[in-house]
Amino acid sequence: MAKAKKKIVRREWTKADVKQMKAMAKAKAGVKNIAKSLKRTPGATSVMAAKLGVSLSMRP
Repeated sequence: MAKAKKKIVRREWTKADVKQMKAMAKAKAGVKNIAKSLKRTPGATSVMAAKLGVSLSMRP
């Protein structure tokens, strides 16, 4: 029997999500930590950051 595919659930980015991402990016938290705190994938976090022109680099 084939394994059932996991259903993909897309959530809208709220203003609070964006605000938190920008604050954590400014603090150089890193993509994985930001994604974990927002309960999103690192890929989705990176894409949204690129759309907003926010750098997620951990470099000083």
